[in-house]
Order: sequence, then C-alpha cells, then structure tokens
Amino acid sequence: MKDKLTFGSVCSGIEASQLAFAPFGYEQLWSSEIAEFPSKVLHHHYPNIPNLGDMTELPDLILKGKVQAPDLFCGGTPCQAFSLAGWKNGLADKRGQLTITFIEIANAIDETRAKEKKDRSIVLWENVEGVLNDKTNAFGNFIAGLAGFDDEIKVSKWTKSGYLEGPNRNVAWRVIDAKYFGLAQQRKRLYVLAGGKDFRPDQVLFEFDNQNIVKKLKASKQDNSNGNIFNLFSDSHQTNEILDKKVFYKGNTKFEIFREYTDCLYSAYGTKWNGNAAAYNGSLYIAQDDRIRRFTPLECERLMGFPDNYTSVNGNSDTNRFQAIGNSWAVPVVKWIGNQIDNFLKQKTNHEVTCWYKSARKSTNNLSADLYLLDNVISINQKLYLNSSTVPNTPIESTIEDIVQIDNVPEKFYLSPQACRGILRRKQERDLKMNSQLETLMTIIGQEERTLQEA
Repeated sequence: MKDKLTFGSVCSGIEASQLAFAPFGYEQLWSSEIAEFPSKVLHHHYPNIPNLGDMTELPDLILKGKVQAPDLFCGGTPCQAFSLAGWKNGLADKRGQLTITFIEIANAIDETRAKEKKDRSIVLWENVEGVLNDKTNAFGNFIAGLAGFDDEIKVSKWTKSGYLEGPNRNVAWRVIDAKYFGLAQQRKRLYVLAGGKDFRPDQVLFEFDNQNIVKKLKASKQDNSNGNIFNLFSDSHQTNEILDKKVFYKGNTKFEIFREYTDCLYSAYGTKWNGNAAAYNGSLYIAQDDRIRRFTPLECERLMGFPDNYTSVNGNSDTNRFQAIGNSWAVPVVKWIGNQIDNFLKQKTNHEVTCWYKSARKSTNNLSADLYLLDNVISINQKLYLNSSTVPNTPIESTIEDIVQIDNVPEKFYLSPQACRGILRRKQERDLKMNSQLETLMTIIGQEERTLQEA
C-alpha cells in the first residue's frame, strides 16, 4: 500500500474526512452524498472531487471499473436507525440496511483491488454507540459481514471496544469521546476499523503506554473535586452551585456558561433547542451580557472542529447548517485516527507490533471466532497498558470559552422573555430538574417584559 493513501467516502455529509486526512497527504478520489445542502457544501469546497450520489449504486460501478477502488474507504451510515431518536430499529429500518450496503461497497473495492494485485483496503466506519445494543444485533451482523463470516456473531453483550479476526478481514472497534480531543462537546461515537489479514486495526485504534490513563483521570477528577475546580475531568452531572457558575469576559463582553462543555450536538438542534434535556441542563445555551441564547452555526462548527463559516455557502439556512454540522464527524477525532493509521503503516515497515493477546481472554461466541471483548484499560505487563477506553492517552482539554462568537450574533438566537417563561413552565409541569444558574437567569429574563408592561 502506498504511503500517501487514496480514499473514498459514502454518506459523506460535509466531508469531515477530507479535513481530517488532508494533513497526511491522503488524496480523495470520490465522495457519495445525496442530501441537497451537504452536496452544495461539497461542491463549494471540493469542486474537483466527484460526488457520486447514491451509495447503493457504488458496488456495481466499482466492479465495472467505472469508479476507482481506493486504499481507504470510509463512511458513517445513517445513525437514526440505532439512536434513541430512531427507536433503535436497527436493520429493520431502511436506513439501517445501508450498513449492509456499506459492506457490499467494501467487498467490491477489495475484489477490484485484488484484480489490480493490490492489498485489501482499509475500512473506517463511524456510528452512534447505541448500535452496540441494538435489538436486531446490527453490530454482530455488521462486523461479521465485514470480517467475512457468512453468519452474524452473537454474544451476550457487546462491549465498547474489541477485536475480531475473520477469514477476510481483521476488525477492531472503540467508542471514543470527542471532548478529549480539544472540543468542548461530549460526543461519544463508535469507530470501527478493518483491513486485510496483514492489517492490524487493533494497533491503530488501541494505544499502548506505561500509564493507565483512566485511572490517572479518576485521580485528577478527585483532586479537582476537592479543590472545587470544574474542568474536562469533572463529572458531567456535577451539581455543586459553585461549580455550575462560570463567568468570563472577552473584551467588554460578558459571557456566562452553565456547563464547561456541551452535550452531543444533534442535527435537530436548530429546531428543537427548547424541547429536550439540554434545555434544562444548560449544555446548549450560553448567556451573553446577561441574555440567554442558543449557539450559533459558527459556534457549532467550532464545536465539531470545522473552520469558521465552513457551512456558510450560497443558499444555506441556519437549519441547513445545524443539520449538516450535527450529522457530521468530529474532525479532530478522525484526524487522530488518520495519524494512527499513518504511524501504523510506518511501524509495519519496521515490523513493530505490540502483542497483547495473552493478556486478554477470548470471548465466547456462536461462531467460535477469535473475538476479544475489551473495555477501558488492561494491563499487558508491569510496564505496559492497552488503552481501549473513550479517552486517548493524551487528552486535550477545551472549554466553551474557546469557541464563543463575540460579535454579530443575530438577534434570533437570543431567547425571548416568552421563550424563557415557556421553558420554565414545562419544567414546572413535568417536575424536571434544571441547572440552578440557568433557571435564575431565565426567571429574571422571563419577568422583564411583564415588569415593563406594569411600569
């Protein structure tokens, strides 16, 4: 395989992979996106990269030689089938079936590459972690098909990380949280990496070091709690009044945040900002000069690691931008994976592979496959740990303070007194808990209009 990989993507969205892989010199051959607005963004930024449209047509096009077979194939098939929003219908959902199409494309690529006397491609797939406990065993179907088995793999429970050796491909997976990659957003996503029998995805997705990063973070969290410091390593459900409040200034502008990082951005953020849990825990609001507002599209781009105004293209609406950003990948996480792939390909040349099998027990499964279900950190020996947790060995901290937009925030993003009263009323009717500082400020704003009317 070449040092500088070629790649193609499906369900390309606004193409986070292009931004993530560009620093390593990877060349994108094609993308595949059918949604109108993301397609506009792709055409705007990458007019010379063909958008092939419907991914279901790709297997045939690749096998007929009409589309090149890249070194790396990536995509995140629709997550709605596996998310709470989609009621976890898995493969029973039409969108979930695209997961099977994803495998068909990977197989078509490898069949073509075999004729060209090339190695199997590297395959990267991203989805919500909910796929691990989907009721149709979608994950067992997916990795079994990817590995080359004819039947699904059944286990009692899928863990957040693991490794499988199949007749055609080796497969590793790991749930990773974007908040440890310099983004002020708690976004846990499942990343699956696969390749031919000479490719070791475990050496890419898992990390090997002399420290137990999870244990280290827990100790740091305890120290911070004792000192009333609220940061990356603090409990996301911290309720201490002192820790909830965070005020800072940028120039003469006063900001107040209610959480150090946001909950996961979702595609419907632009239209459902006042109707879910985030409306009450404060994670998707900010106060600017004592007025509460939603995050702007620009701030959401920053929360995902995109360049400023990346989605501000002709014909866009704010809703278009929120949806496209919320459906995308967190760029720094995929960039980290790209760096790991790059390092592995260099190490492979030097035959540097860390052996960890003897430190983990094979997991029982219906196919008697070489399957390892992992979680967090395991000790390989007295000096070496395998990290397959949601935290990388070198976490990078960030706060919402890093991404706030100071100027030119449109008035429509501020919550009106009526909107504040509506949220407070629903909180009361449903007997919901609410961030105390957010509730105080909403109450003040909600009374402003009435105070003026009574004056």
